[in-house]
Amino acid sequence: MKKLIMTVGIAVVVSACGSSGKKTENTEANNPFFAEYTTPFGVPPFDQIELEHYKPAFLQGMEEQVKEIAQIVNQTAEPDFENTIAALDQSGALYRKVGIVFGGQNSANTNEEMQNLSRELSPLQSKHRDDISLNPALFARVKAVYDKRESLGLNKEQTKLLEETYKSFVRGGANLNEADQAKLRELNSEIAMLQLTFGQNMLNETNDFKLVIENEADLAGLPESLIANGAAVAKANGMEGKWVYTLHNPSVMPFLQYADNRELREKIFNGYINRGNNGNAADNKEVVRKLISLRLEKAKLMGYEDYASFVLEERMAKNADNVYKLLNEVWTPTLVKAKEELNDIKAEIKKAGGNFEPAGWDWRYYFEKAKKAKFDLDENQVRPYLKLENVYEGVFYVSNKLYGITFTPIKNIPLPHPEAVAFECKDKDGSHLGVLYMDFFPRESKRGGAWCGTYRSQTYKNGKRLAPVVTIVCNFTPPAAGQPALLSADEANTLFHEFGHALHNLFKDVHYYGISGVPRDFVELPSQIMEHWVFEPEVLKVFAKHYETGEVIPTELIDKLDKSGKYGQGFATAEYLAASLLDMDFHVLKEVPADLNVMDFEAKTLNKRGLLAQIPSRYRTTYFNHTMGGGYTAGYYSYIWSEVLDCDAFRAFKETGDIYNQDVAGKFRNYVLTPGGIDDASVMYVNFRGKEPGTDALLENRGLK
Repeated sequence: MKKLIMTVGIAVVVSACGSSGKKTENTEANNPFFAEYTTPFGVPPFDQIELEHYKPAFLQGMEEQVKEIAQIVNQTAEPDFENTIAALDQSGALYRKVGIVFGGQNSANTNEEMQNLSRELSPLQSKHRDDISLNPALFARVKAVYDKRESLGLNKEQTKLLEETYKSFVRGGANLNEADQAKLRELNSEIAMLQLTFGQNMLNETNDFKLVIENEADLAGLPESLIANGAAVAKANGMEGKWVYTLHNPSVMPFLQYADNRELREKIFNGYINRGNNGNAADNKEVVRKLISLRLEKAKLMGYEDYASFVLEERMAKNADNVYKLLNEVWTPTLVKAKEELNDIKAEIKKAGGNFEPAGWDWRYYFEKAKKAKFDLDENQVRPYLKLENVYEGVFYVSNKLYGITFTPIKNIPLPHPEAVAFECKDKDGSHLGVLYMDFFPRESKRGGAWCGTYRSQTYKNGKRLAPVVTIVCNFTPPAAGQPALLSADEANTLFHEFGHALHNLFKDVHYYGISGVPRDFVELPSQIMEHWVFEPEVLKVFAKHYETGEVIPTELIDKLDKSGKYGQGFATAEYLAASLLDMDFHVLKEVPADLNVMDFEAKTLNKRGLLAQIPSRYRTTYFNHTMGGGYTAGYYSYIWSEVLDCDAFRAFKETGDIYNQDVAGKFRNYVLTPGGIDDASVMYVNFRGKEPGTDALLENRGLK
């Protein structure tokens, strides 16, 4: 049942805090950011943080870091690793402290005031970053240490931090002349604001659309749980007695999958794929054109022919040719599979007495019927066995079997949102590894998708490991009134995926912030490998229990899941690859015309590759936040690049005959999950597996071979 689950894997921008509406005088004495947290495990005191606390903490945090940088630059001692490189890495503690809360919360519970604050802070933050990376005296000290690195006797971790610090200054424009540095500052500020605007527009567009149904007959085909949720959304919007469906995935996707009314499917489908493309105040077309143009201008200023070359230099792929080679290798068999699935859909339309060519709003509906005909399997047969609590207990179980770790609920701890739950993670020796929050259901204040971030990154303080505070945020189907939350197979897969990111954060053990991360096209390996366990029969028999009877999922149903697991990969892979190709094609442009029509560009780039008309890109240009919002720019291919790794890595378990093999799990933890960015990504993988991966396992896993 492996599918590409899109995640952002990173925490982004403001706060559930302050939702109480209470006002306090904003002084250092009552601003929680200006004091040590006294909460359990030192988590942020979410219940005390108000909106007005952020700006002064940000401003003072930047001011303090400026002073710390001045101390590094103005000291009379010769530059060395500790007084320059390590000191720079540890600078900005308050700025980091407020930023990580402000960032994680704005993704999960924003509002208009918070978004305005984001826009107000964006140019200040851009200037602050540039003031550091373009400080000539600071760079001179960094370079002095870098030039004598061979004689310093540094350990591997220190050496890597030194290399990454020097490289970050060079890539941040330190070697540019004064005029070019001034231009770079302008570009960085404009790019940051455009990315922020794009994301805010997308959220507004997602929230603004509502499909209102007044006639009960128009609900034909919908499962009872979806009907109940539609009624609940209507009631919450002051339309009791009606049914409302939105563009949040738990609403729009099952509606497209089950609604018999073709006209309504068309309406919600078009609402979904035209977000940011409606000619209103939230239209993203001009935002994208400017963004692509400015990114290219920045790349050329830095000496690169296109933006993809600039960013890929730091990733496993290294260059665009290697990215296209992988995407094209998978694209060909994917189209073959997608056309087979399209024929099945046409057969279902004919069987139902239809006489029309299938459109995008027909794919999920008739595919569901084709799957039912082929495998006698309906998603709603599986949901009763995927009670939310059972699924996360299942991933706790798998993690314990692999690594010996445990998760225990925490009560009386500040929560990032009232709907969140908290757990303490302990290592196999009983020592504290970290805190895990999980926040499962959609709301208008939460951006779409699923992601994993942190409210405190793992680090060291006074020689002692400071454990991380990790958060998983999802948009799962909310429970119907009086019922537990029952997940779809895809949602269960998503939870396992995000949990892999959480394990990566919990197991990481590094001493410096500057080497805590890994390349974008490696970061999905820890998450995607966890997806391989979710539908393994011996795992399902542990956690998949009927929410009413407690009956373990029947073997017959497991067999159907297994047999149908690769069915639909033509569609799933094609829509994903289409988005990856679109992302790359935008960022390998050598020139951006002033009159570039981004939607025409999208159509051209996908049509020339033969994408079926019934399959839109998973993310169309105007709501493609992964790339236009930053984070996965020229990097959406990373999921399939990482999937080459995760499919090969899971084979290491399968080859032993034990999917819980603790020797293999121990190597994966030691070589992949623990080192952060101390080693190069390719080295980490070979250290674990003993060889380079190939694409055979991926193609086989997706049923494309």
